[in-house]
Amino acid sequence: MNRIGIIGVGEIGRAMVDGLCDGTREPPDIHLSPRGARTAAELAGRYPDVRVCADNQEVADRADLVILAVRPQDRTEALDGLRVADDKVVLSVMAGVGVDEVRDLLGTAAPVVRAIPLPAVRERRSVTVTFPSHPVVDAFFDGLGGALPVADEADFAVFSTLTGTLSAHYAYLATLTDWAARQGIPAAEADRYVRGLFQAVGRALGDETRSPRQLAGDHETPGGSNERIRTTWFDAGNAESLTKALDALLTHLR
Repeated sequence: MNRIGIIGVGEIGRAMVDGLCDGTREPPDIHLSPRGARTAAELAGRYPDVRVCADNQEVADRADLVILAVRPQDRTEALDGLRVADDKVVLSVMAGVGVDEVRDLLGTAAPVVRAIPLPAVRERRSVTVTFPSHPVVDAFFDGLGGALPVADEADFAVFSTLTGTLSAHYAYLATLTDWAARQGIPAAEADRYVRGLFQAVGRALGDETRSPRQLAGDHETPGGSNERIRTTWFDAGNAESLTKALDALLTHLR
């Protein structure tokens, strides 16, 4: 499909537009809602194939693939009165909102697909979980780093739960930087070192011949510093606490 419509132009909407347009030879026609007006106007000014529509209905009317990227708590107000023709495909990236609810909100018989895109789609390097599998949506995300269709919404909720750990990872890195600064290291130097340290971790994850558990073992020696932190901080109690937090989030999302 060569006509994409995005309703709700926040961080994920912006990332998808960048991934579709930045440095690509034949970007699709992209129609943005005026919701998130500043971001929408900026993207339309940057990319010639992007335009801002008068309202959400115009987005839905002009697009073949209609992407719903509004905040879940705003869905009723943002999508009120919106109608999507049955010959379109609807892609919802609203966390925690099931396929049936999306279809009811829109009053449509069009195919509805859920997805969990991450900001890294702007670099076309992020695998995106989808449900149910649909050729149009899977091809769309294949161009942004890859699609990972799952069997049902229960499995989809598990992947959505994993996605909820991202900010905790960044907070962990911030804690390391803050600790170094308290030891007298200039904050800018601590920040630079921690970023470089974990960018290397990201590159190591590209080696799919080794599991994350194998990578952990390969990065420590018996009695060494890495083993000491892993066994004294990330101990069984810490792991159990994380597991309980994941279980609670999964229950909420389901």
